[in-house]
Amino acid sequence: MKLSIVIPAYNEEARLGPMLEAYTGYFDPRYGSDVELIVVVNGSRDDTEGVAESFLESTGSVRVIVEPDAIGKGGAIMLGARHAQGDWIGFVDADGATPPEAFDDLVHHIGGAGAIIASRWLPESQVSPRQPLKRRIASRIFNFLVRKLFKVKITDTQCGAKLIRKEALQAVLPKLGLTRWAFDVDLLFQLRRAGFRIIEHPTVWHDVAGSQLKVGRVSCEMLLAITRLRLLHSPFKWIVDLYDWFAGRVRGGGQLDCN
Repeated sequence: MKLSIVIPAYNEEARLGPMLEAYTGYFDPRYGSDVELIVVVNGSRDDTEGVAESFLESTGSVRVIVEPDAIGKGGAIMLGARHAQGDWIGFVDADGATPPEAFDDLVHHIGGAGAIIASRWLPESQVSPRQPLKRRIASRIFNFLVRKLFKVKITDTQCGAKLIRKEALQAVLPKLGLTRWAFDVDLLFQLRRAGFRIIEHPTVWHDVAGSQLKVGRVSCEMLLAITRLRLLHSPFKWIVDLYDWFAGRVRGGGQLDCN
């Protein structure tokens, strides 16, 4: 097996079908038995599972893993990665924003690096339509904080398309613990700490209708997530431990509210 692509899917019945049509139509004739698309359906309340399984008869490249609980994007990626058989293991969003040609471009440019990630913020990248100003501002503030807090010189940690060598992913997988907004940052931070080279590569990215993200709430949650992650890798880890203990006692393990 040469290439494994993990696709985390949470309530994606409307967008997953066209995405899988495009990816199987592109990768199957080019890679044959050397590619697998691992759809990890997690905690979905719609028919995402049915959409994914409808591809099992038409192509041998699609595999479906169903997790009843909503384990977050990172949790779904880690679950899929543990079942992946490829020498290269990548992941991509289920919305189809990254076309298959752009993902395949990562495969051809990884070279000897441990990981290659798509970036929407390099001059050569093609993003259409242009994201709303509010999202662009939130993205740049988040990236600025990541670069300062983690010393990771990357322009776009959050783009959904990434490809990692199997040995690199296996080295850091046991150290990953955050499964939602800070997962990508944690992954790249751990790869860098382990000494693996990370390449950013320009990409083609299309905004796909159907996202239910609320920029204000998500921005707050992302800020809390990276703050937590930085504390976990600092002498002040005890603050996180104390908060977790207190939250568990008071609210049964609830998280800070960002309304």
